[in-house]
Amino acid sequence: MSIELHIELDRIFAARDRDNMGPTIAALLHVYEMHPRDPRVLYEVGGAYDTAGEETTALGFYERAMTEGLDGDVRRRCYLQYGSTLRNLGRLDESVTVFAQARREFPDSVALGAFESLSLHAAGRVNTALGSLLTLLADHVHSEEIDRYKPAMRGNAEYLTSLDSPATSESG
Repeated sequence: MSIELHIELDRIFAARDRDNMGPTIAALLHVYEMHPRDPRVLYEVGGAYDTAGEETTALGFYERAMTEGLDGDVRRRCYLQYGSTLRNLGRLDESVTVFAQARREFPDSVALGAFESLSLHAAGRVNTALGSLLTLLADHVHSEEIDRYKPAMRGNAEYLTSLDSPATSESG
């Protein structure tokens, strides 16, 4: 991607009006016509449609952006938006799968972990969702008070997650 294209995408994004995404979508579609396989362009078009409430259209752009080689922090953001959009559309198993893949690629992303917990909760895996949030706290919040209880938090997280596992539910 050229620096000029990067600057243009940043300019379009900065000028967006979340309450009226039409002009942003139009500007991005013009760029998309010239760069139909650029992963960042695809991601930004998807994000604009997503913000406009056109989640189904957004999904196709997110998927193509990933296929075309989106990388780095923009890939992490795409995973978050893609997984959240799947959740919002009620495609919960797919959302959980996307977040699991994202967390393998970006294990230190607190934002991905938080939104993964939302998808786990929506999918009815409430114990795993809470366990996941406890693990995020233990791994990423550093305070004297929290540090003292991290072993207990991790133990509770493991226990809660085990409650949603298939082996536990089959024996219970």
